Amino acid sequence: SLSLTTMHFHPSTTRHSLYAPLFRHFSDSAVATVSAAAKLPKLPYLSKIPSKYRPRAIQEAQQALTDYLHTTRSLPFTFADYITKNSLFSLSQLVAKVHFSPSTFSNSFQRFLRYHPINEFQFFYESIGINRDEISVYLPRKKFFLCDDSRVLDVACELSSFGFPWIWLGKLYREEISIFSENPTELSKKLNGFKDYGFSSVAIIGICLVFPYVLGGDPELGGEISLLFDDLRTVFIDFDLMSCVEGNVNAWIEVCRKIRIFYDMGCRKGKAGELMGRRKFIFIQYPEEVLVKKMEFFNRLSVNKSEIGPLLLERPEILDFDLENPVISVLGLLKHFGMSTRELQSIAQEYPYVLGRNKMANLPHVMRALDLEEWFFNKIRNGNHHLLGTYVIGNPKEDLDKDYNGNLEVIQSSKTRIHTLRKLNFLHSIGYGENSITVRILGHSHGTSTELQERFNCLLRNGIQFSKLCKMIRFSPKILNQNSEILEQKMKFLCGYIGSPLEYLDDFPAYLCFDLEKRVKPRYKFHTWLTQMGLCAKSYSIASMVATSEKNFIARVYGIHPAAPKQWLECFYNLSHPSDQAK
Repeated sequence: SLSLTTMHFHPSTTRHSLYAPLFRHFSDSAVATVSAAAKLPKLPYLSKIPSKYRPRAIQEAQQALTDYLHTTRSLPFTFADYITKNSLFSLSQLVAKVHFSPSTFSNSFQRFLRYHPINEFQFFYESIGINRDEISVYLPRKKFFLCDDSRVLDVACELSSFGFPWIWLGKLYREEISIFSENPTELSKKLNGFKDYGFSSVAIIGICLVFPYVLGGDPELGGEISLLFDDLRTVFIDFDLMSCVEGNVNAWIEVCRKIRIFYDMGCRKGKAGELMGRRKFIFIQYPEEVLVKKMEFFNRLSVNKSEIGPLLLERPEILDFDLENPVISVLGLLKHFGMSTRELQSIAQEYPYVLGRNKMANLPHVMRALDLEEWFFNKIRNGNHHLLGTYVIGNPKEDLDKDYNGNLEVIQSSKTRIHTLRKLNFLHSIGYGENSITVRILGHSHGTSTELQERFNCLLRNGIQFSKLCKMIRFSPKILNQNSEILEQKMKFLCGYIGSPLEYLDDFPAYLCFDLEKRVKPRYKFHTWLTQMGLCAKSYSIASMVATSEKNFIARVYGIHPAAPKQWLECFYNLSHPSDQAK
């Protein structure tokens, strides 16, 4: 066997010996490494070791591996210890390869390390917080030792010396891998340069963990990074949000994550700092979950995403509105927002399936089902946002549908009530109200609520407008009874092969309900053949080709030519119905 005692890790020009852990700013939980004496997580590879000896085996293995990485592989002891103490699953795999005996395990494990090379990258990646199921994606090919790509370790050590918790470096690696290709000296200059904006090391760490791209090597982002720090300086220093943030990285991460939400939803870097500063109470008073839910509410309107963040900064009162639980009357709410009686009558006539009651949480999709999302969002944006907070149903009987409630009682007493109620909730979530039409559609909808949602989303992804899709489902609810792959094939054939626009489904949504291979394709191809042969001068619509019963279809083609039915049956129908032919 080849001994590895002579294979040393040669430190790069980065001076690891000068590194010292700077974790004093962090809570203990943020930097805690796993102690062997502590309760071990469930490790899948230690079944052959009696449970009472497992903590001892891990402790001895950790000591041996730390010594190996430090003494044999020449890693600085601090970082060798970080890697060892934070790679329990990789370590347990290694432990499982060594015969366990309480009296000899320590020596046996040390001997194993001397003669069996380990993939140091696997231990390193787990130690910095990358999920063990993802590690294989990052492992470099044909490289086992960290000295084979010392830049990765050098950068990790530089970040750790600045104060980044070792076990959080994986977040930077996953989100901005280019950081770990940076020159460590240049990275140090970049980190210290951020202090010129007036931020402490702790603040910079929190900012970088939320906005990892500021440490990346893309020169094109230099201007955006400057704009970001200008905004953050305005918010934290000029408007003194810093005084409200505790002096640990967790608090900085919490506030910066909230700020990032607003950037993600349309606030422009370099432009939003002052408004964020004047609204700094948002980042102190409201949990991130509240901000996300309010953003998601307006995002479900499918309006311009870039307008949502600025809206909530300009109208922070919206954050106090309950946009989840209140029950609404669709017509009542539209009237509350200023819609005229004539407009309400038009809505009731064109969209009867949306009428009745629904939940406030479903309001965005109610508006999309009515094709009113832009109208509604403009009302909110132009100063009528208070109407969301002041709306209440006028009286307990407003917009109650007796037929719906009667059917609901039947559903609730049935054996399949949970399954059926979930499907009903799906229909409400896409804008269908509490009315008899919704109940009828429910009876024709087959599959779980999750499957129905997937099929609905599939049709949206393929370009069907939300309001038109809801209307299509009203007239052909069985559309949602087919899996997404089949629906995509039918739309591809309609638009790609036949050459019809997707809007054709507005008039003939039932097209999606017919069997593609046994009905649509053979009939369309037969009509094409008749036309090419000069036997049929009349142009038939897809609906007339597909929706006609087999008996009437045969009668029609016989009228075109007496020999046509024979040609249909032998050359088109039987090819698509081989089982019928076998009979």
